[in-house]
Amino acid sequence: MSHDHDKPFVLPADQIHIPAGSMWRKMPIIGLLLGAAGLGGAWATSHGDTHAFWYAYLVGYMVFLAFALGGLFFVILQHLVRAGWSIAVRRIAENMMITLPVLCLLGLPIIFLGAHDLYHWTDVAAVEHDFMLNAKKAYLNEGFFRIRMFTYFGVWTLLSLFFYGKSTGSDGKPEAGLRAAHSMRFWAAPALFLFALSLTFAAFDLLMSLDPHWFSTMFGVYYFAGSALSMFGLITLTVILLHKSGYLRGVVTTEHYHDLGKYLFGFTVFYTYIAFSQYFLIWYANIPEETMWFGYRIADDFLPLTFLLVIGRFFIPFFFLLRRGVKRNAFTLTLAAVWVLFMQVVDMFWLIQPVRAHHHALESGDHVMHMHIGAVDILALLGVAGVFIAAFTWALGRKALVPTGDPRIEESVQFENF
Repeated sequence: MSHDHDKPFVLPADQIHIPAGSMWRKMPIIGLLLGAAGLGGAWATSHGDTHAFWYAYLVGYMVFLAFALGGLFFVILQHLVRAGWSIAVRRIAENMMITLPVLCLLGLPIIFLGAHDLYHWTDVAAVEHDFMLNAKKAYLNEGFFRIRMFTYFGVWTLLSLFFYGKSTGSDGKPEAGLRAAHSMRFWAAPALFLFALSLTFAAFDLLMSLDPHWFSTMFGVYYFAGSALSMFGLITLTVILLHKSGYLRGVVTTEHYHDLGKYLFGFTVFYTYIAFSQYFLIWYANIPEETMWFGYRIADDFLPLTFLLVIGRFFIPFFFLLRRGVKRNAFTLTLAAVWVLFMQVVDMFWLIQPVRAHHHALESGDHVMHMHIGAVDILALLGVAGVFIAAFTWALGRKALVPTGDPRIEESVQFENF
């Protein structure tokens, strides 16, 4: 791409703005309708089984929270390392990130309505008769749990609003963009620290404490690895869909596809490293308090799901994304991105639903782990998906699809892999 450097670099407006009346601008309404129908249908389908509803709701919530947190991580990291190639796709991550305030609101029902169905440690009587839970009650109690959750939600909301406001506020203003870039780079390091701390403890509180007798110091990194991987999958899929709709052509190029594909490949390996390390250390130590968590995930109905996770989270995407051509082709990259997103759903189901099945196996007395995937699970996932899609597509249509005020946008558009 040639360019006369005596003239300001201007992107074609029809490529970076979604006009009113396009299908993308109608998606927020469609998303809200899907969200209302999905969540309402899930509640109705549960037929009063609040355990079934809240476990299904938590699966959907943690899937889409991962996308939003992944977007926040991407934005912070790109400013921290002053990356140039990613500026053309950074606004997609910013639009994912700005769904965090909405997702924080979706987390409130879990805190106030679903906690007793989800978390065994909220039963005060049971805690008093359980040595381990009694020892942990200074941390695992409803009051402190709510304080921590509000802290996480506050941190995520403030960080997302700060970086989104700085970026979108300087669109089309080169001088303001330069000041905003310096400001965001300055705050990126402390923001990354807050992000890492809040995500780690949120994973402990929302997921690991479902089974409060089990513990793993690697669990926060495990959830982060899945969040980052699925975030790259969603960015990739969104960019390709926007290309198909006639946007970002000549702005996001095959070179950007290639880098997104490399990140999909790289974080597939990183996720596998973390997941295997967690499993290997627990297997090697062979401590009953730790091994039982994996024990009922390789039992009965959940064993095939565990094999699917091993094969689908690593072997399939790893070998599929090895070739350079796959990462530079929109069709094959779409297949990889969709598969990665599907496996994120499988992963969250694998983390959450065996806990409910384990409780049911103990209560029923047959000690068999039954896996149920019913209408309530599908509808709850679609319900949370609808709300996320509404917030995400609203953000896509509200501002330019790329940060036009960033002083290095030209560098990003002309980026090439060598």
